[in-house]
Amino acid sequence: MAGVEFVKGHGTENDFVVLPDPDGVLELTVERVRALCDRRRGLGADGVLRVTRAASVADAPADVAGERWFMDYRNADGSVAEMCGNGVRVFARYLLDAGLVEPGDLVVGTRAGERPVTTHEDGTVTVDMGPAKVFGHSTATVGGRAFDGVAVDVGNPHLACLVDGSVDDLDLTVPPGYDPVLFPHGVNVEFVQPVGAGMLRMRVHERGVGETRSCGTGTVAAVAAVLDLGGQAGGECIVDVPGGRVRVRVDEHTSTLTGPAVLLARGELDAAWWEALGGE
Repeated sequence: MAGVEFVKGHGTENDFVVLPDPDGVLELTVERVRALCDRRRGLGADGVLRVTRAASVADAPADVAGERWFMDYRNADGSVAEMCGNGVRVFARYLLDAGLVEPGDLVVGTRAGERPVTTHEDGTVTVDMGPAKVFGHSTATVGGRAFDGVAVDVGNPHLACLVDGSVDDLDLTVPPGYDPVLFPHGVNVEFVQPVGAGMLRMRVHERGVGETRSCGTGTVAAVAAVLDLGGQAGGECIVDVPGGRVRVRVDEHTSTLTGPAVLLARGELDAAWWEALGGE
């Protein structure tokens, strides 16, 4: 067996292992994903993006065309995730660099549905993230302290909490506490600090991963939460995360995320290593 091709990339330092699989033959077991994402025994990443056709994905949504390039996304712990805004940008950048799509507009299939994407000459990518739906209010706890938050669905679940003070003061080495009734499948928790007109700072603890340098859907959730709390139907914000800066626009019907996408390395996974990790 030949080795398994990989590409390494990141979007505002939210990093991914990209596995090209146009014929849909790679089996992403939990153990393989965990090993790939491990920063000591693997390549190291926040998640894995398998590049395949929607027809090769058993749980692809029915409204995603079978011939569509599909982002089969897994968290670092091996769990399947519906959507990843930074991942879509890296995925689109890979498709473009590999000559699989033309520059400009394209559509990417995800478990949250089809996502229109635009690649730009400066290396940034804009993703139509779909509607950001506020569906409740709850609290997250960190270090025994409760933070009020807004529950937002961006194709995956979020709890965006405004912080009175600096987000730098929070210890996110331990997963925040949350309401398992409102979030039965876990939740991504954002801590948001307004720093001026149209400017936010954010840190995030992602389910199945831990604190990451950035979370694309999380930035959309953060902006949606701020707008909701301010009684606004739509608006645009610059969001600074530890890994960089993105621009988010939210309105009543959809949302967009614009930010960088970087491919930094490519190579081949050893075939024997891959095969040895074939079990769940």
